Amino acid sequence: MTKLGTILDQIDAGSMLLPEFQRGYVWNRDQVRGLMRSLYLGYPVGALLVWETEGDAQPVRGGGSTAGQKQLLLDGQQRVTTLYGLIRGQAPSFFEGDPAAFTGLRFNVEDETFQFHAPIKMKDDPRWVDVTALFGDGIGPTAQALNENPDTATRFYGEYLPRIQKLLNIANRDFHIEQITGADKTVDVVVDIFNRVNSGGTKLSKGDLALARICSEWADARPTMRRNLDRWAEGGFTFPADWLLRNTTAVATGRAPFSALENVSAGDFQHALNETLHHVDHVLYLISSRLGIDHDRVLFGRYAIPVISRHLHNVGGRFTDGAEADKALYWYVHAALRGRFAGAAETALSKDLETVDNGGIDAVIASLSRSRKGAMRIDAQDFEGAGRGARSYPLLYLLTRVRDGRDPVTGAVLGSESPSIEVHEIFPKAALVKAGYSRAEVNAIANFAFAGPASASRLSGADPAQYLASLPEAARRSQWIPDDPSLWRVERYRDFLDARRELLAQAATSLMDDLLTGRMPWTRELDAVTVVEAVPESDARAAQLGALVEEFAALGYAAPQRNSEIADDETGRVLAVAELHWERGLQPGQGNPVVLELDPDDADVPRLTELGYDVFTTVDTLRGYVQRLGEEAAGDVPGAQSDPVEFEMPADGEFEQAVFATMETCRTDLGYDPRYFREMVLQHGAVGAVRRLLASSTPSDGFVRLWEAGRLDLTVEALAVDPRFAALFGDRERHIAQRRLDSSRQDVGQPV
Repeated sequence: MTKLGTILDQIDAGSMLLPEFQRGYVWNRDQVRGLMRSLYLGYPVGALLVWETEGDAQPVRGGGSTAGQKQLLLDGQQRVTTLYGLIRGQAPSFFEGDPAAFTGLRFNVEDETFQFHAPIKMKDDPRWVDVTALFGDGIGPTAQALNENPDTATRFYGEYLPRIQKLLNIANRDFHIEQITGADKTVDVVVDIFNRVNSGGTKLSKGDLALARICSEWADARPTMRRNLDRWAEGGFTFPADWLLRNTTAVATGRAPFSALENVSAGDFQHALNETLHHVDHVLYLISSRLGIDHDRVLFGRYAIPVISRHLHNVGGRFTDGAEADKALYWYVHAALRGRFAGAAETALSKDLETVDNGGIDAVIASLSRSRKGAMRIDAQDFEGAGRGARSYPLLYLLTRVRDGRDPVTGAVLGSESPSIEVHEIFPKAALVKAGYSRAEVNAIANFAFAGPASASRLSGADPAQYLASLPEAARRSQWIPDDPSLWRVERYRDFLDARRELLAQAATSLMDDLLTGRMPWTRELDAVTVVEAVPESDARAAQLGALVEEFAALGYAAPQRNSEIADDETGRVLAVAELHWERGLQPGQGNPVVLELDPDDADVPRLTELGYDVFTTVDTLRGYVQRLGEEAAGDVPGAQSDPVEFEMPADGEFEQAVFATMETCRTDLGYDPRYFREMVLQHGAVGAVRRLLASSTPSDGFVRLWEAGRLDLTVEALAVDPRFAALFGDRERHIAQRRLDSSRQDVGQPV
């Protein structure tokens, strides 16, 4: 048995580290609270598993001395990292992740619960003890604060001091450590052990397994990859480590599977990686300077890049001439647009790598053409996508950049007056929603144009029937807006979309023909611009989604992709363009991929479920699911994080009557039945249901529905701030309710 304090000292001394193949820190705040609660209550939290090695026998993360025996954590990284961060007040040297997951933990000496810092709730309340400060500064400052406060002084020695000491004793907690030793424990054996004991955590991929062996011979392999992934991220392109490894595998072996690296020596891998970095840099330069694809959102067809990298390897690092480079770009755009690698990417990549080895760029173009029965022309259907996750959004963007799209107001080439541009909705979203168009129609790609920031602000919310006529004709035509004024009316919106898609298809086909035939001049390079993805403040749904992402981030969950196109793994068919998509789970590598799809009628939800996605069709159900996960991880009683409030229920069930009357008004006046809230009321009671909704910074689906209908008076927030029911809710809850109402009224122009 080893005391926790000794383990932390070993980390400080550099004798306990992580093996290089370990992935980063992925715990969220509820798991941190759950660990501390278990330790405080004396519950078992599991043993640690370490791999004992000598000197620099194995590559490690975290540095430290190369001499002497080292213990490499195989199982227990999340627990040890959490405790080190809480007790030492900083992340350990081997840390990779978000330190906010364990920053700001508080312990309540009265009810013996752990929560993260909430300024409003905990302000001027000495009962909330800063856990890290307690371990770092000792008991003195905490004791002084509690003793000097008249509300807590009388209970300090009898109740609070023993609890504080019990918390501090966690540093002396004994942990059982199982050790793996012996010369027969090679990296392959240890990785197999790791995957077996880590059944509930992040599994190592085939790429990790291959890289683990290479790292045992070349310690700088993974750090070199990370440095370059960070370099590309600083330039606006974010790639996962497996993507770079796939590129390197293609260059080194001409094959797609990571298993192809089994016979590649560390020296050959190092050479292939360095070569790959040059090839990827060259491809990104061409994509950006020739096609204007200059940031992550519009970089589609990522798995086409390994094919081009392999071709560059075959021809000595550079294309034969500009015409060949443009042919490669032609193939890249078509492969991306057709979803060539959206399904079984490894299978398609294997075939294309073999093809490019045998016949170069012309061969992969011919192969793609054959797979489409010669249909390589871009048509109006290719612009039928919705949302910025659709494949047609990058096509619209690159078309606008290459063909010198002009600012709709000033007529200047976009990017020439300002380094930033914004997406402009030709028909305002609010007007389309009011007219009854579906969400897919409202978010249609063919309704997107681009404008400088000043012009976008000026045109925001304007009636196209009025403002389009005032714009320079050349500017309108440069963004393929139909000339027919009759199409600029909201009632002709669908006809407008059809007409614009035809114009866009003609322009895109012409551009692709120029690339294929070498007619596109090489006289200039496109400068990068910044696309500001401004969200109209009056868009209740966008505001709700933004708040949800922020709430989940604060809890320690991963950031999702927004408006993400999800394709069938087997066929490449688009199944959904989800509002939010956690491709690797809410916590990377843990659990199923998660999808929030608010238009289930426009998606193939059964197929998504069949493919292993956890699909949610409302924000409320997703939040409820995450809340339950958090309660389980933290060991909370459901709803325990609400403010403790002592209240008297109004006579004759006045609050319940008001809640049910409000729901009935929603049904009769708006044709809206708040079924999810009704179920919450039946399960938790009227007060309990409202308090659960106010415990989150994210507005509920019901609030958004009533916001859009202009009936904020029917929200639970309005009930919470009603003077009749003030005693039912805490200050924090009333503050959240009032802030939500005030911001919403400002957005829709109502008096505050």
